[in-house]
Amino acid sequence: MTDMPTPLQPSPIHLGQTSALPARPEDAVLDYVPNPRPGKPYLVRFTAPEFTSLCPVTGQPDFAHLVIDYAPAATIVESKSLKLFLGAFRNHAAFHEDCTVGIGERLFAEMNPIWLRIGGYWYPRGGIPIDVFWQSGEPPAGLWLPPQDVPGYRGRG
Repeated sequence: MTDMPTPLQPSPIHLGQTSALPARPEDAVLDYVPNPRPGKPYLVRFTAPEFTSLCPVTGQPDFAHLVIDYAPAATIVESKSLKLFLGAFRNHAAFHEDCTVGIGERLFAEMNPIWLRIGGYWYPRGGIPIDVFWQSGEPPAGLWLPPQDVPGYRGRG
């Protein structure tokens, strides 16, 4: 098993270094750095409009627009390591629900933010788009939550 940095001991290994794309999400190491504004409630948003994984049944590529929002506590996730983690799904076979919820759960478990939500807006295959949403619980009072603003699939019309 890959050693994972803990929120109390962030150890960025990707920042400023050449890093290969991990072969599997389990192999990806997410880096965390100290929150530069601890004690100040704010929201961080990552948007991955070209996320890909593989259908576990057909092996065909699946595409999604991911939106990850979180309110940091002691640490923030380093964006390059997040990009490599998300890229590791490129050859990973899993259903939309597993990818979306698994990403949110891993980030929440490792980073231990105050709150986290993820929206997975999956492009249609077989004529049906699938949107998957997960959040860690109720958002903190007073935290501004912008809408995710990813329009539902409308097809041609």
